[in-house]
Amino acid sequence: MNKDIKMYGAEWCPDCRRTKEFFTKNNIEFKYINIDITPEASQLVEGYNKGKRIIPTVLIDDVAYSNPQNFELAQQLGINKLGRIKLFGADWCPDCRRAKRFLQDNQINFEFIDVEKIEGASEYVMKVNKGKRIIPTILFNDKAYSNPDNATLTNLLGIDQVTDSRIYDVLIVGGGAAGLTTSIYAQRDRFDSIILEKKNIGGNAFITKKIENYPGFKEVSGPDLMDRMADQAETLGAKIETGEEIVNIEKKENFFKIATKMQEYRAKSIVLSTGSTYRTLGIEGEQELIGSGIHFCATCDGAFYRDKEVIVIGGGNSALEEGMFLAGFCKKINIIHRGEKFSANEIYTEKLASFSNIKIFLNKTPKAFIANQSGNFEKLVYTDNETKNEAEIKADGVFVFIGLIPNTKPFEGLINLSQSGHILTKGLNETNISGIFAAGDCRFGAIAQVAAATGEGVVASYGVRDYLKK
Repeated sequence: MNKDIKMYGAEWCPDCRRTKEFFTKNNIEFKYINIDITPEASQLVEGYNKGKRIIPTVLIDDVAYSNPQNFELAQQLGINKLGRIKLFGADWCPDCRRAKRFLQDNQINFEFIDVEKIEGASEYVMKVNKGKRIIPTILFNDKAYSNPDNATLTNLLGIDQVTDSRIYDVLIVGGGAAGLTTSIYAQRDRFDSIILEKKNIGGNAFITKKIENYPGFKEVSGPDLMDRMADQAETLGAKIETGEEIVNIEKKENFFKIATKMQEYRAKSIVLSTGSTYRTLGIEGEQELIGSGIHFCATCDGAFYRDKEVIVIGGGNSALEEGMFLAGFCKKINIIHRGEKFSANEIYTEKLASFSNIKIFLNKTPKAFIANQSGNFEKLVYTDNETKNEAEIKADGVFVFIGLIPNTKPFEGLINLSQSGHILTKGLNETNISGIFAAGDCRFGAIAQVAAATGEGVVASYGVRDYLKK
């Protein structure tokens, strides 16, 4: 999966010689065109440079660079002192954004290969991941790493981490709508805040293609709305760190010590806004086929199934919304739900009638996912709840939307949780530990909506303000 590189130059040109040596030293394949030998090449060079004859002119995938310096070539081709880095991903992928930001923040050069735009890139990703569509896939000196977290990248690239010695007024765990809102309000109150996010800023809202129920917007994309919130928080002075996974929280006198896989932070108060994760069915074949035909995010993985047939499992708002999103570019959508009728709001069920490529299977319970000889999903076996007969649906992929599980496992034993795993709070969203608050989908009683999450953040920020003033 190498870039197409052409270099226009001449033997007498010192910068051409430098550029050729750079390519050779770094084992970069390129085609050299001598403008003194090939007359038409001079005209091409002038065309690329608005009438000027500038050499070397380097074409990388048909994009022209006029006498590029070595550092510019290194940036475009992912060349570093330790080796060459290629990142296979997509603009809509949260973990790709997290990995790109980490590499950029640490001044690591990488070559970004968009799996949706570069021919053969998607197939290459599946090949190195044994049939699974995993992005980001990062190649370091041609060795593949499937969605490595920031700690793995730190060790792999030998990055020195500087310990953050500040004591923040509030440390927010989770960068979704609730966490970002908490930070915005805290900064406006002149409290110093930092957000630690395990993956990418925006949470589940970021991977929602279209939001139609956020006040003030008839329609807004999830990524755009979350980017605006993050920009507002940072403009007010908040610090945001992605790829930071919490491993321990300990109270020390008048502050908390928060350890991540990367380093240690200190803060006077904490807000847990860790959100939720997609629930699985727990049936035969599911775990083995996740990533090999079974998915939980249409925005993330739907593009792999353009002009193909897929199955959507679920009957709530998310299932129908994501199903209709997929119907926009998939050949056929089969929506299967165990209930006799959908639990989604009427506005979603009414919209279904306008899609001719959606087929509905109600009162059917999924029983097993079956793989083909290559180990990828082939068909779903389900039971008819009325007749008790079994049947099957063949498709290219499956998307499961059956609810969410709160991301609170790291806090078991630290704070009080409900039987469902949600964080129990009182008053202004304070937990049983003084100085620790909760906001958003992870809190017991919260409503899993973006607008509600922003309100949760406001309440938590007021709790933090009262606590810090004491």
